[in-house]
Amino acid sequence: MTEVLKESGFGHLDLKFGACLEFVIWNLGFNVTLLRSESMIEIKNLMKTFGSVVAVNRINLSVSKGEIFGFIGPNGAGKTTTLRMMSGILAPTEGSVLIDGIDMANQPEKAKQRMGYIPDRPFLYEKLTGMEFMKFTADLFGVEDGLFQGESERLLKKFSLYDWRDDLVESYSHGMKQRLIISSALLHDPKVLVVDEPMVGLDPAGIRMIKNLFRNLAEKGTTLFMSTHTLSVAEDLCDRIGVIHKGNLISTGTVEELKSSARIEEGDLEKVFLILTEGEEVP
Repeated sequence: MTEVLKESGFGHLDLKFGACLEFVIWNLGFNVTLLRSESMIEIKNLMKTFGSVVAVNRINLSVSKGEIFGFIGPNGAGKTTTLRMMSGILAPTEGSVLIDGIDMANQPEKAKQRMGYIPDRPFLYEKLTGMEFMKFTADLFGVEDGLFQGESERLLKKFSLYDWRDDLVESYSHGMKQRLIISSALLHDPKVLVVDEPMVGLDPAGIRMIKNLFRNLAEKGTTLFMSTHTLSVAEDLCDRIGVIHKGNLISTGTVEELKSSARIEEGDLEKVFLILTEGEEVP
């Protein structure tokens, strides 16, 4: 964890909050008004090595305003490592990430102010209540008190957490914690939302709610970059999908374009995925 602090540019901080540390590292930022650009995410020659292991190998990718981009791959393919570099938690070995034209490495506070980050595991301060955690997040992003009250109540009601707003987070179920982290990520109205496995721990009603939420956000111009193992969700929700395998981005496009890459005319995304990542026809 100390190495993550150093790579994130916060090596001087003495924080001792265990698993919550990653959330704090990512969320440090200030309220800055920035110019929009049509391409909201630009990934250029992005690479990450751990010793002799190449976890992510020179990825190049652009995601437009209002687009829902799905990122799929086998376990250990480099999905979470890529998302952590995009979010400024992990420094790349080479390459760059631009959020709305802002370089994450050179101006991390400005870049993060434009983003919401939802990790695959909802590490939270469990001795805070749900509302206290929302206020903690709002303060990190400089959300004004006048805006916070109404927006926090709206989000907690939307995610069916309002009745438990004054309960400690440690009493929440996994699904409730997941909904709380999503609520907090939306407090500052981010222009880019980076999501790692958003459906984990959610029941069918929760999954439907998140899918509808993402569609509505995209319609309003928010860009979503979503990693998932739930291929049916990616197929149903995403405008384009990237397939990463052994650190390499092996194919990118719509489902139909991925079928073309896999050299098949019929079949769902699961069949395409297995052909592209295993290299052989699936019956």
